[in-house]
Amino acid sequence: MRVTHKIAAAALLGASAFAFTVTGASAKIVCNAEGDCWHVKTEYKYEPSVGLKVYNDDWKWKEGDRFRWREHQGRGYWKGDNWTEF
Repeated sequence: MRVTHKIAAAALLGASAFAFTVTGASAKIVCNAEGDCWHVKTEYKYEPSVGLKVYNDDWKWKEGDRFRWREHQGRGYWKGDNWTEF
């Protein structure tokens, strides 16, 4: 195999590996039972007792549903009017 073919093959392999890592990173939407929703960049493991639902980033609530956006920085969740970090 010629050197140029080896370089092209290595570049293609590297680009393919990068493409798989990029598609694996996606945001999620988390909502609590009170209708507060926020975006997360990392999918966390929430305790079932907290009562949160995790949706894909393209999820949208239906007209008439009682949800609202309450964005917050950091790792945690909304409970009432309080942001609880963990």
